[in-house]
Amino acid sequence: MEGKILFVCQEGKKSLEMLVSLSIGCRKATRSPFFSLAWMFLATIVLEVSTVWGSNSGCHLSPLIINGNLSRPGDVVIGGTFPIHVDRIYNEIHFRSKPMDLKCQLLEFQNFQSMQSLIFAVEEINMNPDLLPNITLGFHVFDTCTVLRRAAVGTLWMLSGGNESIPNYQCQEKAQLAGIVGDSGSTRSILMAQILGLYRYPQISYFSTSPFLSNRNLFPSFFRTIPSDEFQSRGLAQLVSYFSWSWVGLLATDNDYGQLGIQVVKQEIIMSGACVAFVENILTNHPNRNAPHIVQVIRESTANVVVVLSSDSDFMPVVEELLRQNVSGRVWVASESWSTSDLLSKERFQKVLVGTIGFAIHGGRMPGFIEHLNSLHPSIYMDDPFVKEFWEQTFSCRWVEKDGLVGWISNGTIQKCSGSENLENSINQADLRITFNVYMSVYSLAWALQNLLQCKPGMGPFHDGSCAKISSFQPWQLLHYVKNVNFWTKDNTRIYFNDKGDPPALYDIVNWQVGAKGDLEQVIVGIYDSSSPSGSALIVERTAVIWNNGHLQVLHSVCSPSCPSGFRKVSIPGKPACCFECAPCPLGEISNKTDAVECHQCSWDMWPNHEQNRCLPRTIEFLSYNDPMGVSLAAISLFSSTVPIFILAVFVCRRTTPIVRANNWSLSCLLLVSLSLCFLCSLVFIGYPQPEMCLLRQVAFGLVFSLCISCVLAKTITVVIAFKATKPGTKLRKWTGVKLSYSVIGLGVFIQLCICVMWLSLSPPFPEYDSHTQTGVLVISCNEGLPAAFWCMLGYLGLLASISFVVAFLARRLPDSFNEAKFITFSMLAFLSVWVSFIPAHLSARGKNTAAMEIFAILSSSWAVVVCIFVPKCVVILFRPNMNSREHLMKKGKSQK
Repeated sequence: MEGKILFVCQEGKKSLEMLVSLSIGCRKATRSPFFSLAWMFLATIVLEVSTVWGSNSGCHLSPLIINGNLSRPGDVVIGGTFPIHVDRIYNEIHFRSKPMDLKCQLLEFQNFQSMQSLIFAVEEINMNPDLLPNITLGFHVFDTCTVLRRAAVGTLWMLSGGNESIPNYQCQEKAQLAGIVGDSGSTRSILMAQILGLYRYPQISYFSTSPFLSNRNLFPSFFRTIPSDEFQSRGLAQLVSYFSWSWVGLLATDNDYGQLGIQVVKQEIIMSGACVAFVENILTNHPNRNAPHIVQVIRESTANVVVVLSSDSDFMPVVEELLRQNVSGRVWVASESWSTSDLLSKERFQKVLVGTIGFAIHGGRMPGFIEHLNSLHPSIYMDDPFVKEFWEQTFSCRWVEKDGLVGWISNGTIQKCSGSENLENSINQADLRITFNVYMSVYSLAWALQNLLQCKPGMGPFHDGSCAKISSFQPWQLLHYVKNVNFWTKDNTRIYFNDKGDPPALYDIVNWQVGAKGDLEQVIVGIYDSSSPSGSALIVERTAVIWNNGHLQVLHSVCSPSCPSGFRKVSIPGKPACCFECAPCPLGEISNKTDAVECHQCSWDMWPNHEQNRCLPRTIEFLSYNDPMGVSLAAISLFSSTVPIFILAVFVCRRTTPIVRANNWSLSCLLLVSLSLCFLCSLVFIGYPQPEMCLLRQVAFGLVFSLCISCVLAKTITVVIAFKATKPGTKLRKWTGVKLSYSVIGLGVFIQLCICVMWLSLSPPFPEYDSHTQTGVLVISCNEGLPAAFWCMLGYLGLLASISFVVAFLARRLPDSFNEAKFITFSMLAFLSVWVSFIPAHLSARGKNTAAMEIFAILSSSWAVVVCIFVPKCVVILFRPNMNSREHLMKKGKSQK
């Protein structure tokens, strides 16, 4: 026995007699003969007991008033629930008196049109000889008025046979209920699916999109011809991301459709990198839908884009409040439940809703349906209460036969309906999307019935290959065929359901633009196809979209202005990730795109430009011949190198004069040559530091200066020995030759050569690229390799100069004819002063200044030797020839004694 039996005990014998007579015509859902007899027996007993008790004893449930329905008989009946009215009269319930019956108002044409598509589809199938031949389809239509209670009542009413709303009973002897098409709202569909799922009656919704309904464990008999919100929510998030909106508000009804959908949308939006400014609920149990609070939040928010998951009837109070508070300039992203609404497409909503973009159900064609709508007339459909109300609402008139209207019509308050009004210019023929879904739902049940009818015994899908009979099938048997339905409509649309009862996800992207008549029109600007083979489900034609400012440019919606290139985003504590501050990139880093999260370091040879949005090659710095300093030092070096050569030429020309002969002619020439090389060796410090130049320059400097200082040392030793050798009995006479001088020079140069060879063998100098010393500059210099070797080489030169200085200082009081030691003392003193000063200067200098400092030390120390040793002699030779005589030198020598 399926379910529990609901006993209805009416007061009085008359009521029980009616119950007994009703039981004879009623068939239990199980169709058990035993149960029917038991029910009649039980009713007879109750009748007799009631007779004994009297008319005042008994129990009962108050009968429900069933209104807002339409039926047509048939061999098989298809049920349909539609929110034909989208509003109701709200009465305060205080339970001090009997609550008033619910009264619906404001007939909505789109939903009325959907209801008519069911009637049109049924009539079309009945006229089709190839589909369900010899079977007449009937229908039950019920107006749910967007109320849960009426959705439950309508479902039970159709299950009971269209007479009373009695659970577990079908009081209709001939017609079978195939299934129910409905409802439009997810919450109402969930309630209906819980009831219909108990009996496995097929339910096909044309507008319920909640992902919750895809749960086959909870809703085993639910199907739909509209995609699940799981696809739409992802698509809406992709649409937000496509137009680069990173700061959006979310608005949803407080039912299953809104709440389940908004969760997925919010999650997808956050995953795409955008942020949610606010989430507000449209309270459907409030007459004003909480509109004042919602509009206040929208007004105070900086978000210019609001995603709305709601029905048009629930969203309309919010739009009305937006108009009242003069709030405009927002972009509304519409879900499919109101994206094609006639209710909101009126001219008075243009200021608020123009530029709206959203998802709409992919439309289809129903040949002959518009003609069917145009043929509606109250005189023809007298049994249809909705047609008369539709006529009055469409033409803003009233029929005279309505009570209480005679006085209003007589004084001109209400216009009288003549019946000659023309519907052709009053019906919106553009939007048949939802209507087409209803059409497909009816055909899905029809084709399921057709497959059931064509079943061949022995080859059926049921036990032992049995088939179900069209006159007595069970709901679960038809459910099998609905699951496997697969057919093509007249406009080549393929209809089938997946394992979850969902169709393929296909949406049109529509944009609300002002039409020629001033109303808002929904223009298709793109498509969303989850099964797209290209991998891109969302395709939008940007140039076709017109926004609320009347332009083609997309309205921005961000929490914080975009950070330009050269800046990075810095999060604000306590704020969403989309709310940030812009901070310049750190020194040496760049960002080459807007809203960069991090800045990137340039490569070692690159440096950011002034805007810090791209890396440029660093300025290369080295002491070059193109540099003014390099040119000046090179010119000085070349000029200075000619001075020793000039002096050498003077010495060669005057080599027979006493002053030249008295200053060791051969050592002087060698010293002058080495000084010229010292001046020239500074040139190897100028120019691009090639590897071979790095190897050469310090070695050349060390060896040439070693030769120069060794010559000075040899010259000093020779002077001292020559003076001491003139004393009687001395043994130094044998050391007065050139061998000692050349030996000293050779030894001095050899030791320096050994130091340089070890240096080059262990750690030779190499070019070095320094990107840290100077900002934005790549300093190219020669790394000395082994610093200790460099300082050993320089220290050795200092040692030679120190020995020369000491020896010359001790011999400074020699006779004037041999006063070479005095000049050597001054030259070595100047030489040592220069190089001692060079040490701290070299350590503190950077880049090309290091090479310039060393060149300056080379030139200065070389000039010190030239000036102190040779310039006095040149003055005597060139300008005072009378002093360049033996007599003068001897005279001066005697005067000294």
